[in-house]
Amino acid sequence: MRFLSTSPDQTRALGRAIAELARPGDVIVLAGDLGAGKTVLAQGLVHGLGVDEAVVSPTFTLVREYHGRLPVAHVDVYRLDHMQEVLDLALDEGPGAEGVTIVEWGDRVATALGPQRLDVSIERPDGVAPLEKASDDERVITLTPFGSAWAARLSTLSDLVDARVDVVVGEV
Repeated sequence: MRFLSTSPDQTRALGRAIAELARPGDVIVLAGDLGAGKTVLAQGLVHGLGVDEAVVSPTFTLVREYHGRLPVAHVDVYRLDHMQEVLDLALDEGPGAEGVTIVEWGDRVATALGPQRLDVSIERPDGVAPLEKASDDERVITLTPFGSAWAARLSTLSDLVDARVDVVVGEV
């Protein structure tokens, strides 16, 4: 499933819509180049889970914890060099085990994150048909479910996006 976001606010809105589908134990992997909008989408996810505090990138702390409708572990593995460092974070034992784990740069360590997850790729639309002359804020956001947990829920995401006035993300 692919969406076109034309602003950071729309990217956050898509994150909030995804959060409505989140359940305990979910892993959401965010992938994209530097500045693609991984943290922006994570902000929407975390706020959509009922957290009112500011959400910032956990690049230097590695893990930030939030408590809302579900506990959230917001992880950034960009600075990790070895798979063992990811395993040492014990993501399956922290708040994300009872709630949601969001992993920025998670595509680098996807094998350590288990077979049940939602992969979210965020990229600038250059070269992605049928878009032409993309603005600096436009992003193509691709959602790929792994395992049955997210696959069944994603069918309702388009309905959520269409039904909510504050979500103005168009499906590509």
